[in-house]
Amino acid sequence: MVSKDVTVQNNVGLHARPATFFVQKANSYKSSVWIEKGDRRVNAKSLLGVLSMGISKGTTITILSDGPDEEEVLKGLIALIESGFNDY
Repeated sequence: MVSKDVTVQNNVGLHARPATFFVQKANSYKSSVWIEKGDRRVNAKSLLGVLSMGISKGTTITILSDGPDEEEVLKGLIALIESGFNDY
């Protein structure tokens, strides 16, 4: 299992469209993927789970991955977040 912290910087956080892009990207990997914020952990492959976290701009989350492509998962999802989702 690998994990890394990342701060969400796009204007709307992980809501609606950015959350959809995030979940689609997470689902493109074989590994299990979770997001942690505070003491809560949700499946990053679940749109409802991600939306339920209420992740807004400036929030630091931890992305965790476990499986055959776990390192690729972290690189891909962190790159997506750092790109600002093209600021949708």
